[in-house]
Amino acid sequence: MKLRIGFVLFLALPLVGAAAITGRVVNKTTGKPQAGAKVGMFKFGAGGMQPVTEVTADAQGNFSVDASPSAQGPTMLRVEVDDVTYNHLMPPGSPATGIAINVYNASKDPAGSKITRHMILLQPTGAEITVNETYVMENPGKTTWFDKANGTLHFWLPASVKGQPEVNGTAPDGLPVPVPTAKTARADVYQAKFEVKPGQTRFDLVYTVPYKEGEAYSGKVVTKDENTYLIAPNGVTLEGENLKDMGTEPRTQARIYGLTGTSYQVKLTGTLTPATGAGAEGDAEGGPKIEQIMPRLYGKAPLIVGLALGILALGFALLYRAAVPSAGAPSGPARETHERGRR
Repeated sequence: MKLRIGFVLFLALPLVGAAAITGRVVNKTTGKPQAGAKVGMFKFGAGGMQPVTEVTADAQGNFSVDASPSAQGPTMLRVEVDDVTYNHLMPPGSPATGIAINVYNASKDPAGSKITRHMILLQPTGAEITVNETYVMENPGKTTWFDKANGTLHFWLPASVKGQPEVNGTAPDGLPVPVPTAKTARADVYQAKFEVKPGQTRFDLVYTVPYKEGEAYSGKVVTKDENTYLIAPNGVTLEGENLKDMGTEPRTQARIYGLTGTSYQVKLTGTLTPATGAGAEGDAEGGPKIEQIMPRLYGKAPLIVGLALGILALGFALLYRAAVPSAGAPSGPARETHERGRR
């Protein structure tokens, strides 16, 4: 009997080093396993994201990582295909087996990718305006749109921009990360070098321009947007042509205007009025953010503009969740960074 017990324990010893994380990589463009995919494992700590190990998937896309997920912070698995990375984030306590990592082939062709919503929040504060632009881009296809030379999103910046604008991109089910930008051949038009994966991708731009209250402020839209909106925070009035008043968001009291053209010239009067009570959250200057305004419109759409605003708000509760951008060097038109801490 003792001999049999000892033999069983001996057989069990190799299991101690068995893989702790298992899964499969599937190429959703081809519908086949991504054979030979390199699966990297990273853990997050005080020093940021640190690589742990890398394994190679077999002919069926299956992989096994002989390491345990972190119990103190999230663990991330990363696969790169056609210079585009795809991540699977594992919070502490999440399943470590049967993980599915979906990847796609990349193409320079945007195919059916389009901007379904473009929001421009104008926040005058004394002698300047802080402009917060958000683009929501839909990729309905099965390939990732990635153009190293020409970028994906093209956007306009006024020549009077103060300092370096902040540009962040958020991939489907990802976190915001700094996006490299570069100037194009068109005057005051820049490109964001960020891949657009199948699903919804969000771009956020924040920049500041000088402004004197009561003077006209002009802007351009160089993208083919399905819906473009100007937003004035509580305490600020906005007047101009080609604007359709779509009502007030009940909680932040921000005013929403639909833009019918590809440019605008507006006059703003007043300055930001800090929200109070339940709507007190905002940026450092007391004003509302697009993240605050847009999700709350969803339940109020029938009271404001009915179907039109319902289309605008569709899916915003998922898109605009709170997230802290990863640390990295700021990007802007004056310099281009090659850091791509992927989603």
